[in-house]
Amino acid sequence: MSPRKNRRATADPRSPGGGSAVWSQTTEEGADGAWNVRMINGASAAKPYRCPGCDQEIPPGVGHVVAWPADGRGGADDRRHWHRPCWQARDRRTPRTLRSRGAPRY
Repeated sequence: MSPRKNRRATADPRSPGGGSAVWSQTTEEGADGAWNVRMINGASAAKPYRCPGCDQEIPPGVGHVVAWPADGRGGADDRRHWHRPCWQARDRRTPRTLRSRGAPRY
């Protein structure tokens, strides 16, 4: 007789039907084309990112949006991390890029 396992099998949180999802992904149409959009919750946001909409940092632990072209124009290198309000307002305003010379580009 083998010993009883006391651990429950854990489902991959990114797989459909795998319990509470870490993120959800949709495809959105906008004036700038079709985009794959993934909503990231704060618990899974582990690194800081620079939002292209406002040029401000998205700190770790803050929920945000990851978007990349849905029409095959790009791959993983074309993903951009946005604040949720900046993503929603992208059609209404232009990016605010206030970098000085020599500042890193994100």
